[in-house]
Amino acid sequence: MPGDDLTRLRIAITAFFALDGFVFAGWVVRIPAIKEQTNASIGALGLALLGVSAGAVITMTLTGRLCRRFGSHPMTVVCAILLSLGVALLPLTHSALTLGLVLVVFGAAYGGLNVAFNSAAVDLVAALRRPVMPTFHAAFSLGGMVGAGLGGLVAGSLSPTRHLLGLTMTGLLVTAVAGRTLLRQEPPLPQDRVRPRDRAPHRPAARTRGLVTVFGLIALCTAYGEGALADWGALHLEQDLDAHPAVAAAGYSCFALAMTVGRLSGTTLLERLGRVRTVVAGGATAAVGMLLGSLAPTAWAALLGFAVTGIGLANLFPVAVERAGALAGPGGVAVASTFGYGGMLLGPPAIGFMADWYSLPVALTSVAVLAAVASAIGYGARGATAGHQ
Repeated sequence: MPGDDLTRLRIAITAFFALDGFVFAGWVVRIPAIKEQTNASIGALGLALLGVSAGAVITMTLTGRLCRRFGSHPMTVVCAILLSLGVALLPLTHSALTLGLVLVVFGAAYGGLNVAFNSAAVDLVAALRRPVMPTFHAAFSLGGMVGAGLGGLVAGSLSPTRHLLGLTMTGLLVTAVAGRTLLRQEPPLPQDRVRPRDRAPHRPAARTRGLVTVFGLIALCTAYGEGALADWGALHLEQDLDAHPAVAAAGYSCFALAMTVGRLSGTTLLERLGRVRTVVAGGATAAVGMLLGSLAPTAWAALLGFAVTGIGLANLFPVAVERAGALAGPGGVAVASTFGYGGMLLGPPAIGFMADWYSLPVALTSVAVLAAVASAIGYGARGATAGHQ
């Protein structure tokens, strides 16, 4: 495939990553308003929000199979359309039950899109022969930051219905523009590989399944930390370190910004260090950062720890998904993504239980422990993690 076509394809896939983060963050910042609209209790809202997780987990494996049959490019476009339409339905709900049901559909589109565009990105990375996977995930992070920031700005002047309808229109416009490129071009696969839909589906060998699971565990360890800091970072700063609410609110922002910077520089890092050393060093850096973030005596030291943690974890998930996809195609991406999403779900409640048993600072050290585990797994699987450089 000519270089210009690969460049256009890279831009289009990047746009879908950014769109996913933008739409999801836009929904998240309107949760308080929709809670008030549905008159849901905290418990009922929590159950409704599980609909996102349920829909995503159920759909991820199915999407891997559909990508193998119909191609990752058409599936990316279809899932992006469903995600864009689904977000407009959320403010039309007037009870926790209907909100939960709509969130299952929204979560299904969100999970499906994640598998589809990661599968498309894996094929492009193989064709480019450069480790550019972190740049796609950086686009997701940037999209999320823009979506959250814009949502915060318009929350006082726009109703949830108008705001989320605006997200729908934006999503459909981006899909119409970027989707044309995906639908016109087949995934660029190396010459020694046939297209997945041109061969009969087969069950990967046991060793391959085992390696995919290993990369899924790395994704889980990474996403566990992201979920934990999103839900508990601000409370730790305010409750344990007496930080001002504005400083406490900056905790996750420091982490997210550092992760974005780490991903933007990820390709250069991977080219210089290789995948093994990037995973090992990243996990070790995150472990040290989170020990500082959870046990530091001052809020500013904790913020520094959160930032170091973000830099350390930044490239672990992209490497895990890319390696799983290189080994087992869309099915591998689905497995790694499901593990990762499970880690993000596991983190907040696990931290809560441990905080009840011990304390929140001690509970947050589990993020450091799992980061160290990810580092150890990456070293243990160094043969598969290295791949082709």
